Amino acid sequence: MYEVKCIGILTSGGDAPGMNAAIRAITRTAIFHGIAVKAIYRGFRGLITNEITDFKTQSVSNIIQQGGTILKTARCMEFKTPEGRKQAYDNMVAAGIDALVVLGGDGTFTGARIFGQEYSIPIVGVPCTIDNDLFGTDYTIGYDTALNTIIQCVDKIRDTANSHERLFFIEVMGRDAGFLALNSALASGAEAAIIPEIVTAVDQLEELIENGFRKSKNSSIVIVAESDITGGALGVAERLKKEHPEYDARVSILGHVQRGGSPTAADRILASRLGSAAIDALLDEQRSIMVGIVNDEIVYVPFNKAIKDEKELNRSVLDILRILSI
Repeated sequence: MYEVKCIGILTSGGDAPGMNAAIRAITRTAIFHGIAVKAIYRGFRGLITNEITDFKTQSVSNIIQQGGTILKTARCMEFKTPEGRKQAYDNMVAAGIDALVVLGGDGTFTGARIFGQEYSIPIVGVPCTIDNDLFGTDYTIGYDTALNTIIQCVDKIRDTANSHERLFFIEVMGRDAGFLALNSALASGAEAAIIPEIVTAVDQLEELIENGFRKSKNSSIVIVAESDITGGALGVAERLKKEHPEYDARVSILGHVQRGGSPTAADRILASRLGSAAIDALLDEQRSIMVGIVNDEIVYVPFNKAIKDEKELNRSVLDILRILSI
């Protein structure tokens, strides 16, 4: 039996609203079970540079409503090297840390999986990414808040689109996943979503034109997922200008505003549940797994599956969007 007496917490990769709520839940659940907590600042880089400090219950007071991460986050090329990971391990052992809870996305879990295998460290991952693209969980922490931020922005842009009778291409985050684009399009009443999952199967822009673009409206909103596959909003607008110069199109790239802000109730609840479940997993002697939520139940997913398996987009939502945009 491997007894965990002290855990380390770190946040890595892109920040996501709800990370602080998860840090709070992890810290207080650990303390409740008699486990000491060490905070590691600036992700895996902080393990290498020894930015480690004790966390108590009061350390996480009044943070559940804050966006970003109080532990900061950083990319770390050194951690990709055996020498960097050796330094991280030495610092971890010196600090008395028995196990790690890491908050982030697939890049974070990839590094954690390698580190855990090399040094036989129990590591549990908590999915925090606005992209919602991790396999094995219905939702990731930060996704709901980002979705609501996008909707608020689109509502404001629509006022201008209506006033000037214009077509707007609005670019949202998501890398190569269309979850944010598709669901924000449906929730904001947009006419269409151009997403990477179907761009190779269907010419989405031409489909919009052929279906009678703006036929019964004085303005149109199209949500475009940022991606090399879609070309992003600027690429789509450029193509429209060449092929259909009769349309007066504008582009709005929402950018990092999508990452910020106070987390929604849904993200605070999800973060609290997954953070607490991460400690339960360690007490259950699990390792190299991500805690997730499926059909409102906590699940444990091996890092390998969470990282490598592709999360399926619900295509029926695309059909509903097409129907409702007439």
